[in-house]
Amino acid sequence: MTIDLGHPRVLSPDDRQVLLADPRGYCAGVDRAVVTVEEALDLYGAPVYVRKQIVHNKHVVSNLEKRGAIFVEELDEVPVGATVVFSAHGVSPAVHAQAADRELKTIDATCPLVTKVHHEAKRFAREGYTILLIGHAGHEEVEGTAGEAPEQTVLVEHPDDVDALEFPADAKLAWLSQTTLSVDETMETVRRLRAKFPQLEDPPSDDICYATQNRQVAVKEIGADADLVIVVGSGNSSNSVRLVEVALEAGAKASYRVDDASEIDEAWLDGVEKVSVTSGASVPDDLVQGVLGFLAERGYPDARPVLTAEESLTFSLPKELRRDLKAAGRP
Repeated sequence: MTIDLGHPRVLSPDDRQVLLADPRGYCAGVDRAVVTVEEALDLYGAPVYVRKQIVHNKHVVSNLEKRGAIFVEELDEVPVGATVVFSAHGVSPAVHAQAADRELKTIDATCPLVTKVHHEAKRFAREGYTILLIGHAGHEEVEGTAGEAPEQTVLVEHPDDVDALEFPADAKLAWLSQTTLSVDETMETVRRLRAKFPQLEDPPSDDICYATQNRQVAVKEIGADADLVIVVGSGNSSNSVRLVEVALEAGAKASYRVDDASEIDEAWLDGVEKVSVTSGASVPDDLVQGVLGFLAERGYPDARPVLTAEESLTFSLPKELRRDLKAAGRP
């Protein structure tokens, strides 16, 4: 008898399965921010300026640019008196002050869950605490939160960073976090902080947003024994990048992030039976459907949704925009 070990086993359709995370994609804060720019363009006309990417997804940004949105890095790029939208990630008081100096018409699309963290930072600062802010340096959300109390905020990027921190035994310390981090890593950082500084105060509630937590729970469920997990999301999307890490930690044999189906390497599918698919909180679902179409064209069956949480939260549009829509006779 001859055994041929030189050729991979050819998978039949019966061997294959595709699991689709539910929930995935847009969260309430992202939906609110994107609709804010769309409504502003309809109401005021183009151009409408947006400071930073409204959400971290290049396709969303490109589509809004086609409608007349102009994305800028800083407010000095915005003409005096123009309309500018602040992104979902939030801005510091210094940015608000600069907008006032330039007489800009501002619409604040900051996610309400990020605004909650800003309020916590201001309260802790008023009460004399040093704020240990868990997050990634350079991320817009971290810059905005830290800007509420820059002299009293210390950034902690990784659990190992705790070892280098030194404070007096009677120091008033509190922790806050970026809303889009890995839940497990954030809690490990908090555990180490509390072990070293027993006086550490907690925020009133966990800062990691509900959508980030739900998507991480979902990817653990669909990734635990997957051969491949595909995460749809842009490279600057913190929560999308975390989903890849969480999938691997959950037991996935491989996991990759793609902006869309065009970035999938067909070699990833070699010998793969179980593919799981999810997307970050700033990803429109048509991009996920594109990935599923790519898989279908290569012999994979229709995706089976795996529900791990129900999401029904919605946020109203920014008050500035609601006021102008009402004045224009629009609901």
